[in-house]
Amino acid sequence: MGYRPMALVRRGLSALEPPPRVVDWSIFGIVTFEAVSGIASFTLTTPPVFWAHRIAGLTLVGLLGFKLARVRYRLTQREQWRASTLLSILAVVAAVGALATGIAWAFGLDVRLSYWTLLSVHVGFGLVLVPLMMWHLTTRFRLPSRRDFDRRRTTLTYTALLLGGAVTYWGQERTNRILDTHGADRRFTGSQPRRGNGNEGFPVTSWVADDPDPIDRSDWTLTVRGDVETPLEYAYATLGYGSEEEALLDCTSGWYTVQRWRGIRVGDLLDAAEVRDEARFVRFVSVTGYRWSLPIEEARQALLATHVGDEPLSHGHGAPMRLVAPGRRGFQWVKWIDRVDVRRRDDPAQWVVTLLSGFD
Repeated sequence: MGYRPMALVRRGLSALEPPPRVVDWSIFGIVTFEAVSGIASFTLTTPPVFWAHRIAGLTLVGLLGFKLARVRYRLTQREQWRASTLLSILAVVAAVGALATGIAWAFGLDVRLSYWTLLSVHVGFGLVLVPLMMWHLTTRFRLPSRRDFDRRRTTLTYTALLLGGAVTYWGQERTNRILDTHGADRRFTGSQPRRGNGNEGFPVTSWVADDPDPIDRSDWTLTVRGDVETPLEYAYATLGYGSEEEALLDCTSGWYTVQRWRGIRVGDLLDAAEVRDEARFVRFVSVTGYRWSLPIEEARQALLATHVGDEPLSHGHGAPMRLVAPGRRGFQWVKWIDRVDVRRRDDPAQWVVTLLSGFD
């Protein structure tokens, strides 16, 4: 008497399934790792961080399959519902939403939901999932026992899941190249290309609530102050823009562009202000209060741009002046700069300011 195909599949999954508590805590561990690595990817430009994030996400698909197969009757049978069931449903929706939008983005699907790309929606699902998972665990808090890990089957299953995630990621990348999908042009950060020159060549995006009124160049000044012997102040007309650089801007909302920027080299400003020996950081401050700091040697190589291509910067792209910091993510390229502070210490509070600047 033979088995039906679905019965065989169920038997196979049952034989491979790790102990329930191991599955639950593994899901929580991977979700936490995904949140941490996802947030870290906003500032890091190290490819292994992004590779690990994607492989772990694909591994999560298998673990969720084990979890849902085990608890599906609680979700489908109303008499099994409890107070925590709604929380479980919300967690499932957030998890599936994060995985679906991440996979769709990896294949190059570029759909906008109002101001947000699918990558932004993916981030949103991930941020919601973490507290939902923590809350869910408090309703069924049971630590795994030592016996749960003393199983050869568990080791083999997790090895297979991780290898499966890695192979699936490799296969997805190969598929993009073979089919020449939009995903084939992604950077390792996941960002898709935006081609064109000048202000119209790439999107206007702002971090959180940064959106000041247009700035009158004739009233604007740039101030250089702090650990310098000679504080400076420049009007727009006296700045000059003799330095030029081609640099790649990689925005965390999911796109990148390569543009030719013109302006003044930060190192030239620092030399003119006669930086003191104790100075270690340079902070770039927007008219909105938004700010970011760079180590002084890195800052010297950065550009304070007044032009992109052959055009003066538009307001949306940071006019009169924005930071061009090659190797940094887009939100660190501060727009609408009106002050440069030379400092002895870094500025940890800049993380708070990035979330609050622009709000009245």
